[in-house]
Amino acid sequence: MPESKSLEPTIGPINREELNQDLGLGGRLANQALRSMNQDGTFNVDRYGTPKWEAINVYHLLLTISWTKFLGMVVLAYLSVNTLFAIGYMLCGHGAVAGVNESSRLIRFLECFFFSVQTLVTIGYGKMTPEGIPANLLVAVEALSGLMGFALATGLLFARFSRPIARLRFSRSAVVAPFLGGKALMFRLANSSSNELAEVRARVTLLRFEERDGKRARKFHQLTLERERVTFFPVQWVVVHPIDETSPFFGQTEEEVIRSQPEIMVLISAIDETFMQTVHSRFSYRLDEIVYGAKFRDVYETAPDGRIRLDVRRLDEYDAVQFPAKPK
Repeated sequence: MPESKSLEPTIGPINREELNQDLGLGGRLANQALRSMNQDGTFNVDRYGTPKWEAINVYHLLLTISWTKFLGMVVLAYLSVNTLFAIGYMLCGHGAVAGVNESSRLIRFLECFFFSVQTLVTIGYGKMTPEGIPANLLVAVEALSGLMGFALATGLLFARFSRPIARLRFSRSAVVAPFLGGKALMFRLANSSSNELAEVRARVTLLRFEERDGKRARKFHQLTLERERVTFFPVQWVVVHPIDETSPFFGQTEEEVIRSQPEIMVLISAIDETFMQTVHSRFSYRLDEIVYGAKFRDVYETAPDGRIRLDVRRLDEYDAVQFPAKPK
């Protein structure tokens, strides 16, 4: 009987480890000249080729756009709907809406517009009333549209208010600073919101170009951190990667680091205590955003009542330092 062969592809331990460190970006995205991840957490890749009605997620768009854009879209939709129904009432003919001032076309349009406003929100002051089958049918359609539209707007408002967001602020630059007789790569972050986060975890991955078998390609290295998580997060957190024998930066000259075009990708996960849900935040640092020979300034102050005060505005400040000379 022939010996059965495993259908699992034969992947060596080194390759399997590299696959586990891959963030799922794919070789094309990782190997492009641009940064793979922007500092707002989005990725530098465009998707197209699918029908527009499949590619556009209106609900996601309305949840994630800024409040200014969202309120602007609501006001624009409100004005547009009332304008369309006002034109519809005018097309029903003179006398379709009793009580409308017919002195001029502009005045008639404005009267029909405000009648539409009263109908859409079911106010009905009683001065203007529909007359005839066409006008009453249009009123019925508008009343139903108003009920559904305001229910949808109310649901979106509730979803936007109830959606937990990790409002983390990262330092604009990462630094390479002295650390325990050696050096370490550091960046820091703080919670800029009033809600508390718990069980905050950090995963930091290095993407850089490496030469292997005569080919230059991006490789992934998960960086070992001095501390991968903090239980409570009331102040800042300086995330530290010691550059020791286990670090992919160990023994590299500045020229080698520059040639490898490194990108530090950060994923922060935490539990929002207000909503008891897990939230995430992404950030990245490129070579020109990493300062060699610097340390972060102190961001703590003492308030008049003796309490500790954290100045988040100083999160990006650092001072130049000299590394200790190596013993001969």
